[in-house]
Amino acid sequence: MFERLELKAWEARLELIRMFSYGKAHHFGGSLSCVELLTCLYFYKMRYSALLRDDPDRDRFILSKGHSVPAQYVILSMLGVLPEGELRTIKQLGSRLQGHPDVNKTPGIEAPTGSLGQGLSFANGVALAARLDSRQFRIFVLLGDGELQEGQVWEAAMTSAHHRLTNVCVLVDSNRFQSQGSVGEIKGVQPLAGKWAAFGWEVLEVDGHDVAQICGALDRVDDRSGRPLAIIASTVKGKGVSFMENSFKYHNRALSEQEYRQAEQEILEQISSRKHGHAGH
Repeated sequence: MFERLELKAWEARLELIRMFSYGKAHHFGGSLSCVELLTCLYFYKMRYSALLRDDPDRDRFILSKGHSVPAQYVILSMLGVLPEGELRTIKQLGSRLQGHPDVNKTPGIEAPTGSLGQGLSFANGVALAARLDSRQFRIFVLLGDGELQEGQVWEAAMTSAHHRLTNVCVLVDSNRFQSQGSVGEIKGVQPLAGKWAAFGWEVLEVDGHDVAQICGALDRVDDRSGRPLAIIASTVKGKGVSFMENSFKYHNRALSEQEYRQAEQEILEQISSRKHGHAGH
């Protein structure tokens, strides 16, 4: 199972690069860093599919770091929620697939995000509504580590714990970079585990590119004693493309054709090695 999820994540990366292509600025780094997290959520844990996307009891996913929505578009396409051919229309005039999530236009989007720091507050409202309606669905929220510099995140974290919203699960994509540099240099947010624990959350730390670790952490969502769950995922910004990894320079920029071809080839090699059963670790 984990091998299948790992391969699916790399196939999603390939589709991301091909969707972005070259000559137009896109959010490469943060989209590539969260691929395994989204893959495990949608293909392992969440009660969600193309047939269930309007089901009132479906699990919800809220992408608080909205600039990484291209990764979500790819996953929704793999699920059949979005037509595969539509991915190539990203950020075109009139397209349903814009640079940040649009809940009114795009199937599969649960919340309009992009102004950072608001996703967990939105999730709290959905969780409280579920409680009032006696519904059992879960709400998963993906935050960036740079996003945690926003004070509203911590107000929302207090609210989740105060109301014992155990149907809320936060995943932090801790890739250590933001748009203009490293998170630590701009405004440090560590220690993340200690902060979330101090706010009343159960905390797990995982390698955000290890699908077995991610799935193991997600399995704790339904097995807690009155506390919401925060999963701190250590990731690599630009994961899978050597010249993008651990750099803020590809947070939002255009690729040259040469860069695009190199990125595509590197990911194709990763897919090939996994299909033949000798992936490097």
